[in-house]
Amino acid sequence: MRLPGGNVQVVTLSGTLTGPVTPGWLVCLTGEAVVDLPLRNFVRLRPGEGYHVTPEQPWTAFGTRDGTTLLLSAAESA
Repeated sequence: MRLPGGNVQVVTLSGTLTGPVTPGWLVCLTGEAVVDLPLRNFVRLRPGEGYHVTPEQPWTAFGTRDGTTLLLSAAESA
């Protein structure tokens, strides 16, 4: 679901989410998610935790618990 008036999207993960090539924030609202990053790196997000994503670092996210929900807030383009 994309919220009106901004670049904010709420996603319930039922598979893998491939991130847009824009800077922004991923915030875990419920459940738990793993953000898979290049070079065998990853970040685990629990409720209330966030991670800053950049265009230079492609990412994918997937839920490790049922009902995992992420908020994706993309930065405004210049």
